[in-house]
Amino acid sequence: MATIREFMRHNYRHFNAAVCVDAAEGWIKHLEAGNKMFLTIAGAMSTAEMGISIAELIRQDKVHGICCTGANLEEDIFNLVAHNHYERVPQYRSLTAQEEMDLRNRGMNRVTDTCIPEEQAIRAIEDHVIDLWQQADKEGKSYFPYEFMYQLIRSGKIKESYQIDPKDSWVIAACEKNLPIFVPGWEDSTLGNIFVSHVVRGDISRYSVVKSGLELMGALISWYRETTKDASIGFFQIGGGIAGDFPICVVPLITQDLQEDCKLWSYFCQIGDSTTSFGSYSGAVPSEKITWGKLDVDTPSYMIESDASIVAPLIFNYVLGQ
Repeated sequence: MATIREFMRHNYRHFNAAVCVDAAEGWIKHLEAGNKMFLTIAGAMSTAEMGISIAELIRQDKVHGICCTGANLEEDIFNLVAHNHYERVPQYRSLTAQEEMDLRNRGMNRVTDTCIPEEQAIRAIEDHVIDLWQQADKEGKSYFPYEFMYQLIRSGKIKESYQIDPKDSWVIAACEKNLPIFVPGWEDSTLGNIFVSHVVRGDISRYSVVKSGLELMGALISWYRETTKDASIGFFQIGGGIAGDFPICVVPLITQDLQEDCKLWSYFCQIGDSTTSFGSYSGAVPSEKITWGKLDVDTPSYMIESDASIVAPLIFNYVLGQ
């Protein structure tokens, strides 16, 4: 039986398929030169269970920093504790409005063809997370969203509730490596909404219990400076939006706003299905980033116009040597 590498090399010879091979080979070459890789995760890739391969990338030191949406951070944990209660709806495209309402009334929050069970997923960890927020509030401390998730994992309070093999959780893998997970726009997430509700109700005294996006950018600057002392960093982007837009601009921030010398991103790959059109940054070709001081003229760059839930695991496992 052929390995994934052998299969892709033999069959993926042209078009987007060929770029998948080129991007994977470029990633391998980048790491072999002693460099690092930064991964950005948009969409609902945790609910797509991409953690199965991302976790292994982290364990094998193929990924050294992550930026994701608040949804991807929390949904990896939701799947960890409530996997057996998830429901798949293969015919989701033909659901009537009433059928959607029936799902809502059952507490099943639909993400494409997959329903996240509110009671078993969100409510199962809510009280534990609120305790962590309130403890930080009481102590006058502040943390980033991912740091609260690391505290939750390390506390062991949800360990008996795991419903998947923890090796398939990318957040657990990142926690074990103590990787930074930059989460811009965290307020646009279920836990972010819950946090705000508790501040409004007075259960938590201050919004600053969770560090802001501006502080997050400051932390990213520090991480980028430190990490690029002895290596350069590549940028592998799944989807578009804030998960990719936020971290990539740290380079022009350092060079243009701080007026410091700084290595540019030394590899770039984006998987997305956004149309390249006027003003569509998520669909912009990599060369546009040269004008903004993010990539250089000779930066290895790849644009894969396809479904990330299909092609990303193939690229990841190619890099892993599967």
